[in-house]
Amino acid sequence: MIELKDVSLGYDHQAILNNINLDTVPGKLLGLIGPNGSGKSTLIKGITRVINLFSGHILIEGQEIESIKREKLARLIATVPQNPVLPEAFTAFEVVLMGRTPHLGLLRYEGESDMAIAWQAMEATQTDFLAERRVGELSGGEKQRLIIARALTQQPKALLLDEPTAHLDISHQVEILDMVKSLCLEQSLTVIAALHDLNLAAQYCDWLVMLNGGRIYTKGTPQDVLTVQNIKKVYGAEVCVYPHPVNSLPTTLITASKDKKGRAYTHK
Repeated sequence: MIELKDVSLGYDHQAILNNINLDTVPGKLLGLIGPNGSGKSTLIKGITRVINLFSGHILIEGQEIESIKREKLARLIATVPQNPVLPEAFTAFEVVLMGRTPHLGLLRYEGESDMAIAWQAMEATQTDFLAERRVGELSGGEKQRLIIARALTQQPKALLLDEPTAHLDISHQVEILDMVKSLCLEQSLTVIAALHDLNLAAQYCDWLVMLNGGRIYTKGTPQDVLTVQNIKKVYGAEVCVYPHPVNSLPTTLITASKDKKGRAYTHK
């Protein structure tokens, strides 16, 4: 479990997030939503100690995060960054095997058990058929699945994803989030994902935290959070929200802006 108590985070003495309080539950997918600059990525960086706490407490399994050695923290939490830089000359398997680094001692090389764990992660993410391919030959969706496989090779208890569907087409977005949701349930992982697409967030997340102005504006189930009033207040957008015809989860529809004469745009 990850707990945040009155957490404030930021950069160069400038706070971006203030008084953040939230808990996570293993086997549940928590989505972070909010407009650009609202602090979604900052929150993920704080949990992984990429940036330091200004104030408050972040607890991992009841232990203060600042008291956890970085090697141990990397065995507890794995991150899928927004724009990963991968060595294009490496094979897919070599990249995934990098996930074993936190488990290796000084001057120790990967053994058979490490390779077996990496292979299992590739099978779980359906990237095993890419094992001998060079990273530079892979598509965006394949690289994203590869990064998730590398994260799973760390054998973490929590998985943090920063915009995992960015720059992917709708088919690959669904493919990635289907996989993440399945891993969350099957391995009882704590999963936190920063997402831009409100409809994807509604379909896949058990809980949502809506950030705005450096604070939590609201949190709860997708039905609680994704309302016309909340979206207009936080995003400044005119939308309609309807129950999805298949599963009744909230579906957000945008409304086009009006022309200079105040008339709605139409298409004939």
